[in-house]
Formats: sequence, C-alpha cells, structure tokens
Amino acid sequence: MSVIVKICGLSTADTLEAAITSGADMVGFVFFPASPRHLDIDFADSLGRQVRSRAAKVALTVDADDDLLDAIVEQLRPDWFQFHGSESPDRLRSIKRIYGLPVMKALPVSTAADLAAVNNYAGVADRILFDAKPPKDATRPGGLGASFDWELLRNLDIAAPYLVSGGISAHNVAEALLVTKAHGVDVSSGVETAPGVKDVGLIQEFIRAARASE
Repeated sequence: MSVIVKICGLSTADTLEAAITSGADMVGFVFFPASPRHLDIDFADSLGRQVRSRAAKVALTVDADDDLLDAIVEQLRPDWFQFHGSESPDRLRSIKRIYGLPVMKALPVSTAADLAAVNNYAGVADRILFDAKPPKDATRPGGLGASFDWELLRNLDIAAPYLVSGGISAHNVAEALLVTKAHGVDVSSGVETAPGVKDVGLIQEFIRAARASE
C-alpha cells in the first residue's frame, strides 16, 4: 500500500500547486484564526477550484460549529473534514450524517496513557491522526513542530487507518514511518521557513523522501 502523504496548512496558489504536482495525496486547509496557517473562508473557493480532483481537499477545524462547517462546505467543497479539538465521537457521527463526508480525528500523544482514547474514535473516524500533545500554554493544538515518542505507536492495532504528524520533515519521515507503521504522514511546519510560510522546495523534498520510504 502506498504511503498517504498530506501537506497541511496550505494558503497560497504556488505552494498548493507544488504539493499537488509533487504527488501529495491530500492537501489541508486550516480554518482556525489562532493558527498562522488560518485560511480566510473567502479565499477557500479559489484554492478549492485550483485543486480540482488532483488531490483530496481536507478542511481542518478546531471545535467548529455548524455555521462554520456550512461555510467551509459551500466555499471549499472539501473531500474530508479533519478535527483537532475536543470533538466527541458522537459529534463526529453527527457531522458525518449531516455532511456525508469522511472525517479524520487528531489525537494528541505524549505518553502511553494518551492512547486510551483511540478505540473510542477508531470505530467512528475514517482515519486517526496522531500528533504531539501541545504544551498547556499553547494557543493551538497542532502545527507546533514538536514530535512525540514514535515508539508509543509500535505494534499499535486499531480499527481505523492512521497517520502520524508532529515534528516530521524530509530528514526523519522515513524513520517515522518505519517505527510507527503508519499508513501515512501529515506535515505542516516541516515544510516551512517560518510559521505559516510554506516553501516550494521543502514541499518537494518532503514528498520525495516520503515516497522513497515506500
């Protein structure tokens, strides 16, 4: 099975095009004002039309209400929702029923105890994303460039396919996949020169490295 490669936090036409033409399977757009990668809803239509059907469009939100999800669906027409907040399994079920879209649920990991919640979501979410748990004073739940102990995922057995994120770059993506046996990787800060500033060359390098690990 090919590794799923997702480039997240895209907000410009040139970096989006680089991700798609380099072979990203999924391209992510962040709708969360506290993030430096936040995408204005009015610009989502333009980027969504640029993608067409060349990659799966993923809308990332944090505890979004239905009004925001409605606006995202109208403007971006996403293929997936990705949730990084405290959304419950019941909330995910409701969203899937309302919008008819697959969902990915991010779960923060720091210690083995953090994996206890996995089975609550694995039967509902179509994919799980394991990310590094943010520090208590963080203003956003991800995209901080921090990693977690990938050994925690070794021999993991859950019902849903899973991706790994957090502190991953072209230099360590092969190791991340080898240790975690994840079905894919999700990168944001690892292809940036500054928070929210994606780099075309880093995107291309990351995707090449991820594909080489296959």
